[in-house]
Amino acid sequence: MTRRRGKKPLWEPGLIPAPGGLLDWRDAQHCDRWQNRPCALCDKPTPMRSHYDEPTHNKACAERWISEHPTEARLGRFASDVQLKRRRDDDHA
Repeated sequence: MTRRRGKKPLWEPGLIPAPGGLLDWRDAQHCDRWQNRPCALCDKPTPMRSHYDEPTHNKACAERWISEHPTEARLGRFASDVQLKRRRDDDHA
């Protein structure tokens, strides 16, 4: 199963890590609590989903794919979650 060109993500992806970098998938939407599906990269069952609902193992498969396909990875097949800026209120007593 591959992502069709022009298909919109289910929720907004963030930055694409550099080859060898780590994905940050903290959002619970990456996990399908009800169904494991075969990983699009290795065919082993996984509850993890990309921003495009593509089943994939976060740490093992998607990061390895980014390292092996650095040019194609820039198209955004796998990306980290959007990181909200934290408020820095260091003036607490």
